[in-house]
Amino acid sequence: MRPLNYAMLKYFTTVDEASVDDVMRDLKGDYSTFTAFKRDRMQEALMTAEKNGLISETRVDLDDNGELRVFYGADAEQRDTINSYIK
Repeated sequence: MRPLNYAMLKYFTTVDEASVDDVMRDLKGDYSTFTAFKRDRMQEALMTAEKNGLISETRVDLDDNGELRVFYGADAEQRDTINSYIK
């Protein structure tokens, strides 16, 4: 099994966009027992990936509880980069 951060990046090669909640929902089955499988830590990992140019912020909105929700996506070049490093 891949490290969680790798799985998170690889996830963005399969979806148009996703928030941290989407990533958590879809990776929960394999990664929920990992220490880093916590919303704040995963959000930080996504922000780091965005700062490093591996994914991009696509939009922001508010969830049903009025909390800020940030969505990210990977364009073709970013997907190629991710796929070249994570097989």
